[in-house]
Amino acid sequence: MARKRKGRDISGWVVIDKPAGPTSTAVVNKVRWAFDAKKAGHAGTLDPDATGVLAIALGEATKTVPFITDALKAYVFTVRLGAATNTDDLEGEIIATSDLRPDDAAIKEALHSFVGDIEQVPPQFSAVKIDGERAYKRARDGEEMEIAARPLYVDSLIMLDRPDVDHVTLEMVCGKGGYVRSIARDLGEVLGCKGHVRELRRTWSGPFEVANAITLAQVEELAKTTELDAFLGPLELGLQDLPQVTASSEGTNKLRNGNPGMVFAKDVEYGDECWASQDGRAVAVGVYKAGELHPSRVFNASEINGK
Repeated sequence: MARKRKGRDISGWVVIDKPAGPTSTAVVNKVRWAFDAKKAGHAGTLDPDATGVLAIALGEATKTVPFITDALKAYVFTVRLGAATNTDDLEGEIIATSDLRPDDAAIKEALHSFVGDIEQVPPQFSAVKIDGERAYKRARDGEEMEIAARPLYVDSLIMLDRPDVDHVTLEMVCGKGGYVRSIARDLGEVLGCKGHVRELRRTWSGPFEVANAITLAQVEELAKTTELDAFLGPLELGLQDLPQVTASSEGTNKLRNGNPGMVFAKDVEYGDECWASQDGRAVAVGVYKAGELHPSRVFNASEINGK
C-alpha cells in the first residue's frame, strides 16, 4: 500500500519574487513546507542567480501548470558586452573577449533577428538531457557537447537602457523553453563583441506579475499561519488563457468521475480545449464536442482552494 502523503489538502497559486541564490526547487520546497501542503510544483525554472516571478502551484493547481508553462513570459536582463563565458552568465569562466563595443543603433538593429520563430541552442550549462544525462553535469566534467537547436517564439525583444559602453539592458517577451543566457551569447556573436548575462529578472509569467508577488522572507516569516493563506490565489488563475464553459449539475457529476458531461458554451468551437466551471470553481479541463466537455484533467472538489 502506498504511503499517504502528509500535509493539508490545499490548492491554489502562490507567486514568489524569487531572490538570487536558491534554486527553483528549493523555493518550491520552502513554500510547500510553509503552507504544509501535500503537493507543490512550479511553472518555469529560474536559474539560481535569477530573480523575479516564480509561480508555484499547490495541490490541485499543479494540474494547471502546463498552461502557465505554455504562456508568454517577460524578462528584463543586462548583457555584459566584450566577454563570453562557459556558462553564458556572470558565474562562468571567461572563454573569449573582444575590444569591440557596438553603438546603440547596431544593437537595436541586431535585436530584430531574434524576434519571431527562431532556433536557439541551449547553454552548455543547462538542464537539457544529452543521452539521458543533464548537460550541466557533463559540462562540469569539462565536456563540450553538441546541443541541438530548439524552436523558440520571441514576441518582442527591445533595448531599455545602455548604462555604459560595456552593458545593455533588454526586455524580452517569449514563449516556453527560452534561455535568456543563449540570447545574450548569440547577440554577442551577431554583434561580433561577445556577451553574457550579468543580471536577469522575470517580471511576469502568464497572469502572474512580480508586483503581486510575495517574497521568500515573507513566506518564512508567516510560515504555517492563517496570514500566509491570504497570499494563496485560486487554481483558476492557471486556466485564464483557455475559454471557459459552464457545467450543468448533472454534467459536473459526470465530469468529476472522468466522463463527458454537458456544458453551456458561448464562442467555443468543436474541438476547442477549454475548462468547465460550476459556481466559478473549476471542474475539469477537456475538449468541447457538441455540448459536452470530454475531460483530460478533473479537479477534486474536496480540495481547499485559494480565495
